[in-house]
Amino acid sequence: MLAEHVLSLAIFLPIMGGVAVLATGGDRNADYARQLSLAVAVLTFLATLPLYTGFNAGVHEMQFVEDYAWIDAFRVRYRIGIDGISLLLILLTSFSTVLVVISAWKVIDKKIAQYHAAFLVMEGLMIGVFSALDGILFYVFWEAMLVPMFLIIGLWGGPNRVYATIKFFLYTFLGSVLMLVAMIYLYFKAGSFDILAWHGLKLGLGAQKLIFLAFLAAFAVKVPMWPVHTWLPDAHVEAPTGGSVILAAIMLKMGAYGFLRFSLPVLPDASHDLAWLMIALSLIAVVYIGLVALVQEDMKKLIAYSSIAHMGFVTLGFFIFNAQGIEGGIAQMISHGFVSGALFLCVGVMYDRLHSRMIKDYGGVANRMPIFASFMMLFAMANAGLPGTSGFVGEFLVILGSFQVNVWYAFAAATTLVFGAAYTLWMYKRVLFGEIGNDHVAELTDATPREIVFLTLLAVAVLVMGLWPYPFLDVLHASVEHLLQQANVSKL
Repeated sequence: MLAEHVLSLAIFLPIMGGVAVLATGGDRNADYARQLSLAVAVLTFLATLPLYTGFNAGVHEMQFVEDYAWIDAFRVRYRIGIDGISLLLILLTSFSTVLVVISAWKVIDKKIAQYHAAFLVMEGLMIGVFSALDGILFYVFWEAMLVPMFLIIGLWGGPNRVYATIKFFLYTFLGSVLMLVAMIYLYFKAGSFDILAWHGLKLGLGAQKLIFLAFLAAFAVKVPMWPVHTWLPDAHVEAPTGGSVILAAIMLKMGAYGFLRFSLPVLPDASHDLAWLMIALSLIAVVYIGLVALVQEDMKKLIAYSSIAHMGFVTLGFFIFNAQGIEGGIAQMISHGFVSGALFLCVGVMYDRLHSRMIKDYGGVANRMPIFASFMMLFAMANAGLPGTSGFVGEFLVILGSFQVNVWYAFAAATTLVFGAAYTLWMYKRVLFGEIGNDHVAELTDATPREIVFLTLLAVAVLVMGLWPYPFLDVLHASVEHLLQQANVSKL
């Protein structure tokens, strides 16, 4: 029975585990809440591993499918399944949640059970987004996951958390309303909310364009793409470290995933017709936002803008309509999950000691924290796209794919290698190198065993993907080839 319902187990184990953690009674049983949270997070990660080991990489059909009636009156079903694209994102989600629980072990000292419960519930909902094959089920998971993140930023965030939380919620919710309208239109055309049935719909170009723009409103905000990106730096700066990690590592990927699951296969003609718009917005994110990152004085804000630039690479790869571009975009999504999560955790390690994110308040940290400095150097190099790290794999494939379409696309995209190195290494130099900046830095202590654990796990992930990307890319080939066939066949 477990083998037949492994995907449902991955969705509902963390949700039920989160409820159990919440029932521990808050701060009175803090240690029990932490231990239970870690146990649930690890069990969920272990529950997702059979999805990889049992996955048949040679076929494009959805696997581990479960299909049950839910709301018969509207033909809404509890229908879930995965392909190679969603598989990697589910593994990234379960892996990142384990790191978040470990990273918050000593840092969060108020409303401990509520904090961990929010992350566990959100983990289940995010896995649900990547698994849903029914439009309404997808929408329920998509909207529901906003609530835990809303609470995480609003309750455990910084001084301006209320402003950041409301801005985050309004941007994402308003975009999602248009997505729901598009889904209802597709329902009346197809007679069901089955996403795979939507892939075969014949739609006119005008209808495709309107639906494409409705989906774009939801997915562009979530990515986020320029110019609807302004909520992200505020949310990152105010969010606790764990919130920033999940926001960057997982939630930004949902918008990009939406393009692959809805826009390209359902609306191929509109996708080709509006590809110029998507490429332009993507390149603006790569070049302009990269320059914006150069002038940031807050480390979390710099990494947040870096995330927008790197996600521009992802959407560029999707809309050049070749295998290298799409596979490179997906590889970049996974790598960005590792690297951005690691950088936010590194800032969190320093913030826990000095209670400042400002670059000017540091200097010479490597003199006091050599082990930590070594880890952060690896992640900084990966963020800059150094060959041998995960950051290089996706960027190389996207640039290679872009070159086949237009040499100027490839040239503009490649500027991220320059800008990424500039803002990342400039930050690293000012924070870690040089003489000890002040008395507070002089009192710093190196990474604790707990911090070394989660930094080591991320370092291994970054190096394995950089040196041996085959296990990550092999599961993608069949799914991407099928997606390209759908995206390149007119439905007019």
